[in-house]
Amino acid sequence: MERPTIQRRHAARAAKAEEASEDASTVDQDGYEDDESSSKYSRLTLMEEVLLLGIKDREGYTSFWNDCISSGLRGCMLIELALRGKIGLEDTGMRKRSVSTRKVVVLPKGERGTGDVILDEALRHIRSTQPGETVQDWVELLSGETWNPLKLKYQLRNVRERIAKNLVEKGVLTTEKQNFLLFDMTTHPVTDAQIKERVIKKVQDAVLSRWQNDANRMDKRTLALLYMAHASDVLENAFAPLSDDDYETAMRRVRELLDVDPEQEATKANAVETLWAVVSAFLK
Repeated sequence: MERPTIQRRHAARAAKAEEASEDASTVDQDGYEDDESSSKYSRLTLMEEVLLLGIKDREGYTSFWNDCISSGLRGCMLIELALRGKIGLEDTGMRKRSVSTRKVVVLPKGERGTGDVILDEALRHIRSTQPGETVQDWVELLSGETWNPLKLKYQLRNVRERIAKNLVEKGVLTTEKQNFLLFDMTTHPVTDAQIKERVIKKVQDAVLSRWQNDANRMDKRTLALLYMAHASDVLENAFAPLSDDDYETAMRRVRELLDVDPEQEATKANAVETLWAVVSAFLK
């Protein structure tokens, strides 16, 4: 009489294991989950962090004079996809080639989407393009900076507004209408100042209290945030509250990061080659 009971127990365990495996498959490679218990901060993408650093708290828009953030956000997308294991650089085999000349390729995990509309749009473009393009090419194509009319289809439109709307959905920003004499503009003031403060503190700590003195030992996402905040001309916003001494130290360490050789860093153990290819493109 015990055998059916034992069989039922085995069946129940197998069902639980199968259910657990299905749950695990819904989580992306980088640990992102659609879980209400996940904090807003942990679910911010690299693009959202950079845009948040650039948005004025009360006014709800980035500086009109900032012409770097557009291409910077496209670079963020490529790094975000790489950090999630979706894209990488083509294998060169025995032949040594610069990261800046190697084509971007979709990795096996890139066959599944990320759940982020903008990232998935960029991923679809990369997946459908044969032959591939370099990181520098993709930054320009996704920004619409091309003379080839056949490649204008790769441009991602209204990126800042779409990222801002993502932050609105996450409860970090809100949406308002402001009148600027001749026209009305949709703005997105900060509603959750604590989240923005955490991003700012993350940037400050990376070059002050948690400074590693070695780019390869730094957290990859934090390292990418430093580089892309600089490339997007919003890094100064994070350093504005610092004392004079801390500001000088922070800027000196940022300059040290800007002086590293991306080609050399890309060859080190555990390096994310696509990250360094993006850095190389923006340091030129």
